[in-house]
Amino acid sequence: MGFGAEIIEIRLPDETECLTMSKPIPITKPKDAILEAINNPIESPRLEEIIKDKGKPASELEVAIVISDNTRPVPYAGDSGILSPIIDTLIELGVKPELITIIVATGTHRELSQDELEAMLDPSVFERSIRIVCHDCRDEANLKCLGVTSRGTKVFINKRYVESDIKILTGLVESHFMAGASGGRKAICPGLIGEDSTYIFHGPEFLSSQNASDLVLQGNPCHEEALEVAKMAGVDFIVNVTLNNEFGLTGVYAGELEAAHTKAVDRIQEYVTIPLHQTYDIVVTHAGFVGINHYQAAKAGVVAIPAMKPGANLIMAANNVDKDPVGSPYYRTLIHLLTLNGARDFLRLITSEDWNFIPEQWQVQMWSKVFSKIPMENFTYCAPHISQKDAAILPGIDGNLLLPASRRYSGNLDDAKDIVELAVAEAVRKHRAMGIEPSIAFLKDGPYGVPVRTKL
Repeated sequence: MGFGAEIIEIRLPDETECLTMSKPIPITKPKDAILEAINNPIESPRLEEIIKDKGKPASELEVAIVISDNTRPVPYAGDSGILSPIIDTLIELGVKPELITIIVATGTHRELSQDELEAMLDPSVFERSIRIVCHDCRDEANLKCLGVTSRGTKVFINKRYVESDIKILTGLVESHFMAGASGGRKAICPGLIGEDSTYIFHGPEFLSSQNASDLVLQGNPCHEEALEVAKMAGVDFIVNVTLNNEFGLTGVYAGELEAAHTKAVDRIQEYVTIPLHQTYDIVVTHAGFVGINHYQAAKAGVVAIPAMKPGANLIMAANNVDKDPVGSPYYRTLIHLLTLNGARDFLRLITSEDWNFIPEQWQVQMWSKVFSKIPMENFTYCAPHISQKDAAILPGIDGNLLLPASRRYSGNLDDAKDIVELAVAEAVRKHRAMGIEPSIAFLKDGPYGVPVRTKL
């Protein structure tokens, strides 16, 4: 199982079927590919022309470059880094480094520390003393209202972004369990919106749509709302990338907001889809790079739903290395409500007329989709970084309890190996006790590969 740079090897029963997406060949000369994409954009003028059309000297233009936070493995450093080539191009065209601002599109996530930023970004960014700020969705003084969308979202956007002369978005395009695909418009919505703007975009009605699903854009209310918000805020240029399952660069898509993003989505559909010919009694998966906390691990749970028989066992390994391995106080409260009430009653609660929308309820609603397919007691969460106290508020079985008492809650990823193997053995034993020889699947790519049931 891979968690970015961290890998653990797990022994599963011989009859386990390994379900994995295809492996596109990474680009051999990523630096050249990035420059080629920037200089030959998709359905867009080049940056040089965009600058000329702003009506004032390049040296006076304020530029906002939006980047993802550390929950996404976007290549912002090294040979595949997309940030330095953008900055280099702007400076060569006359833009002053001191007028460039990098805005981290944290959405409702927490602010990143300096150490986290330095771990993400190329050293050249800091050497040039380029301003870096994290978006704060609750800082009303630094938000600007742009009006109301056709669906009723009151749009508050990061003021620095809105007031910049040139607006550039960056990001990774991968499957997304709400918006169909990440990247493109999502850098703004939800990346740069105010907390109040999440009420409709991530509300229960949108997320209840069958089209609010992986790899679905047409008719997906989350995608359509995000796109409308992004257009209201304005976008001059995007630079998005696609990666393979080893985080190698497979494509660079620069240019116009919709056209470049659509090209990237078309690319990932070629290789992330996993044809699914049957469902399974036991499904083993992992939360991948994105699963730095329980909040983010929801993606892996939802992706696994098509592979599971009703009432199946789901076993998930997670490397929850975030400062808070569960999530924000909002998330903690809501996930505990799901644990206490179950999926049906939780959904009834958040769709009640008397319910006041709480930020991050959307992620718990996605977890409830998992527990509408299987009982909570059939889910085992294998995360050594979770404490015993935290585990008590989370749905499912705490995998740490399968270990001897002296090894529980160690914070050592290696212990996840034994937890997963013990959880699988226990699930097999229970099925055999019912006279069932269980079918077992391993979702090798965790949240990144998308199982899709083939039509008979």
